[in-house]
Amino acid sequence: MRLLVTGGAGYVGSVCATVLLERGHEVVVVDDLSTGNADAVPTGAEFVEGDVAEVASSVLGDGSTEPRFDGVLHFAAQSLVGESVVAPEKYWRGNVVTTIELLEAMRVSRTPKLVFSSTAATYGEPERSPITETDPTRPTNPYGATKLAIDHAITSYANAYGLAATSLRYFNVAGAYRGAGENRVVETHLIPLVLQVALGQRDKISIFGTDWPTQDGTAVRDYIHVLDLAEAHLLALGAATPGTHSIYNLGSGAGFSVREVISACQRVTGLPIAVEDAPRRAGDPAVLIASSERAIADLGWRPEHTDLDEIVADAWEFLQQLGDRSHAHRG
Repeated sequence: MRLLVTGGAGYVGSVCATVLLERGHEVVVVDDLSTGNADAVPTGAEFVEGDVAEVASSVLGDGSTEPRFDGVLHFAAQSLVGESVVAPEKYWRGNVVTTIELLEAMRVSRTPKLVFSSTAATYGEPERSPITETDPTRPTNPYGATKLAIDHAITSYANAYGLAATSLRYFNVAGAYRGAGENRVVETHLIPLVLQVALGQRDKISIFGTDWPTQDGTAVRDYIHVLDLAEAHLLALGAATPGTHSIYNLGSGAGFSVREVISACQRVTGLPIAVEDAPRRAGDPAVLIASSERAIADLGWRPEHTDLDEIVADAWEFLQQLGDRSHAHRG
């Protein structure tokens, strides 16, 4: 297949692009490099630098010929929860408006399939765990709200124009694959933050809340290896049905506490990691775990890399190789 990968210079997009190339697909990456890195675009992919909203039409075509692409994997997004609260216009424009422009370009060019990078943030604070796709969607921040709005838009395009679409709602993605991993200017994810302490790029890691109703008092989260996530995208492309928008949660189905993650990082690195206990953050649930039963049943997907030490080891190897090219800062 010939596939367009938006945001393919970012973490998850670059890994998925790498796997697509390995499976023999032709890949074109579009990324404006506002948060991605040009050197993350895998060798063998054609790279178009630009804003998705501005270049989607020219890349996908005007519909006067046969479709240029068999499908689109849409990763490009603004994705910092805290920033979305203080700068919501950046998220409504960068996520929703951009995706509408992409959907329109797909409609005009008759590009048949879409796999969308959605998020567990669409559910907000869950009433139960594990979370299923039928649970209420009540996002608590503009980031989650924009992703949910996009899901609604995709449904309407599937219904009206026959688009074959799938949204994948990730939980906590971690790990690395073949030189592709997390390297953000603003890092908010626990595993790379802890590993940056081990590398001496940060002074300490803060544990936000030590009195949660969990086994060790710290919050529990579901971690999915980025390679398992990439596999889900390929399966979603193959299973996409014209006129249908399917939504799947993706997680390991198990959870690890903050202290368990820190301990795994210490085991893998063999280095001390300074820890600071801090108050709970407003809006943080005690436990956030996905039910992936629908993806397992419908797509035949099953996570293969669920060992926490393996996930951490892959991330650690990537950060060590990254060296001075890391965006990490002391804090």
